[in-house]
Amino acid sequence: MTQIGIIGTGAWGTTLGILIARTGNSTTLWSRDESRATELSSSRVNERSVPGVEFPSSMNVSSSLDESLGSADLVIIAVPSVTIRENIKAVRDSIPADAHVVCATKGIEIATGKRMSQVITEELRDFAAEQIGVLSGPNLSPEIAAGNLATATVAFPSNAIAEKVQAVLSSELFRVYRSDDVTGVELGGALKNIIAIGAAFIDGAGLGANAKASFVTRGLHEITRLGVAMGAKPDTFAGLSGMGDLLTTCYSNLSRNYRLGFGLASGRDLKSVLADLGQTAEGVPTTQAAVRIAKELGIDMPITNATHAVLFEGESPNDAIKDLMGRTLQPEVRY
Repeated sequence: MTQIGIIGTGAWGTTLGILIARTGNSTTLWSRDESRATELSSSRVNERSVPGVEFPSSMNVSSSLDESLGSADLVIIAVPSVTIRENIKAVRDSIPADAHVVCATKGIEIATGKRMSQVITEELRDFAAEQIGVLSGPNLSPEIAAGNLATATVAFPSNAIAEKVQAVLSSELFRVYRSDDVTGVELGGALKNIIAIGAAFIDGAGLGANAKASFVTRGLHEITRLGVAMGAKPDTFAGLSGMGDLLTTCYSNLSRNYRLGFGLASGRDLKSVLADLGQTAEGVPTTQAAVRIAKELGIDMPITNATHAVLFEGESPNDAIKDLMGRTLQPEVRY
C-alpha cells in the first residue's frame, strides 16, 4: 500500500483521490478549511464537486498537514493555478523529503509565465527536479469518478520515477502512459483550454462541423508552435496530453472551458458565466499568460489572440471568428 497525499478538494483532486483509493492505496485529501474537512469526512461524499460518488474506505479528508502529507510517498497537487504558489508555500514543510510530487493542475502563472511544475520547483527549494512531475490527459472528472475508462500521461525528468508513479496511478479503468517531456505534457494540458473556449464560439454560432474541425486543427498547430518555442517536443502534442486532451475539452459540455465559451457565444458576459460555473475555468488566466509569452517569443497565435479579445477586450465571439477567417492567406506551415 502506497501513502498518497492530495492537495485540493475540488473536482479533480477528489476524483483522483477516489480513483487511487479504489486500488487500495491509502489516500488523504488535505483541506485548508477545517470545517470543510470535517464535512467531507462525515458525509463521505463531495456533493459540491463530485456529487453522488462515495469515498472508498481507504480515502480520508483532513485539515492536518501531518495527517495528510507527513507520511506520503506521493503528493498530488490539484488546486487552481492562481493559488498554486500560495498552497505550496503552506504545505512545503510537511512534504517528506523523499516523496515524489505530481502536479495535476493545468495552467500557466499569469505574473511570471511559468509552468506549474516550475512554480512548484521554485517553492520546494530542497527537492530535486527529478522528484517533480506532471499528470495530464483527456480527463473529465465526472466520467472518471463515475467509473468510465480513461487514459493520461505522467511525465518526470527521470524515467525510473515516472515508472513508479505510473504504476501507482494506473488501474483497470485508468491507463497511464509515461513521458520524459515534462514541458510538452504540461503545456498541452494548459494551452488546450484556450482553444476549447474558442471551439465553443463555433458551436454557439452554429457554424457546423467543418468550421469546428478546422478551428481545432489550427488550434493544435498554434499551441504546438508555442510549446516547441518553450522547449517542448512537437510529438508530445500529438499524444494524450495534447491532441487527446484538446479533443475532449473542445467537444464535451462537461468541460468548464467549453461551457464558458458557449456561454459567451450566447451573449452573456464573462463575469456572469464564471459565476454560474462555480469552478475555475483555467483557460481564462492561461489566455492572459499565453498572449504575453507568445509576444515575447515572437510566435503568431491568432486563435489565442482572438480568445483574449473576447475575454478581455470586449469583442464579440462572432466578430472574433470573422476576423480569423479574414486573415491574410498563407501556407499551412508544418513543424
